[in-house]
Amino acid sequence: MQQSRQREKASSGRWGARLARLALGWGLLGMATALAQGAIPNATCLACHGQAGFATRLGDGSSLSLYVDARQFAHSVHGGKLACVDCHTDITTAPHPPRPFPNRRAVSLTYYQVCRNCHFEQYTRLLDSIHFTTLSKGNRNAPVCVDCHGAHDIQPPNQPRSLISRTCGKCHGQIEQVYLRSVHGRALVDGNPDVPVCTDCHQAHAIANPLARSWHLNIPQLCARCHANPALMAKYKISTQVLTTYLADFHGMTASLYRKENITPAEFTATCTDCHGVHDITPVTGAGSKVIKANLLKTCQRCHPGATANFPAAWLGHYAPSLRHAPLVYGVKMFYGIFIPFIIGGLILQILLHLWRVVVNR
Repeated sequence: MQQSRQREKASSGRWGARLARLALGWGLLGMATALAQGAIPNATCLACHGQAGFATRLGDGSSLSLYVDARQFAHSVHGGKLACVDCHTDITTAPHPPRPFPNRRAVSLTYYQVCRNCHFEQYTRLLDSIHFTTLSKGNRNAPVCVDCHGAHDIQPPNQPRSLISRTCGKCHGQIEQVYLRSVHGRALVDGNPDVPVCTDCHQAHAIANPLARSWHLNIPQLCARCHANPALMAKYKISTQVLTTYLADFHGMTASLYRKENITPAEFTATCTDCHGVHDITPVTGAGSKVIKANLLKTCQRCHPGATANFPAAWLGHYAPSLRHAPLVYGVKMFYGIFIPFIIGGLILQILLHLWRVVVNR
């Protein structure tokens, strides 16, 4: 009855008919998968693959372990939910003929695409990432699903949260070590759940090229996800004015113009990471900070080589002018905030009185 109602609704238009055919196709695919699950149960596979030491010889002469720890698989995110043949769809008989592979990497590159059968949304994001771009250009060492998540022992990727940086560190080991020494990394090691990890800035699957100019211009909005959050910053007594004050100065206005007009600048304008660092961010009051007064001139000279000792004094920092921060600028701002409306108001009053006099004396 339900299927007949769906067909009646789908027949109301051309797109509805197409959707109905698509739904039917997915239904047939699901039936085929179910039949495959029933054909070869996991116990049959584990009769061989559950034996410690079970391995095969690869084309390059190395040995590849084919052992699967049944208990480990049972406690993985897929345990009790998927059958072996859900992923190893090329296996249709048991025992099956051996499948030759030239090397270990060929095994990973052959099987990682089966993940899209269930995780299609994540897979499509991966297609837009720098990892897939690198892989498509012929770099066979670019990471794929199993390199980050594992194969038969897949666990929740963020439990514990520090696991994320360790996973990325498999390939980006030097960056991981720099990050762990930063203010964010040290807090993460101490168990702080608020600090950003790799995927908070770079995302998990749709990882963009961090060397692209468009990425550089998006950094202020990226940092603002945390540093413009009042509730989060209140816990650490950090000002939330960092984004608004940055966007109000020359650097921020320039970056905003480039982003709004989709302009690729010939040269970069300074964003957060140019002053504070990238993975090596330190507390702004620490001795090694790039933005404390003792080091600020050197930081400015990276972009402004002719800057003198007075050059950093032109920058007000990430605080709006107030009696506490830049009181002189605050006083001038208050003066003009009163003086300019007074002058404009007086001018308007003068014009109105003149018009009134002209009308009365006519």
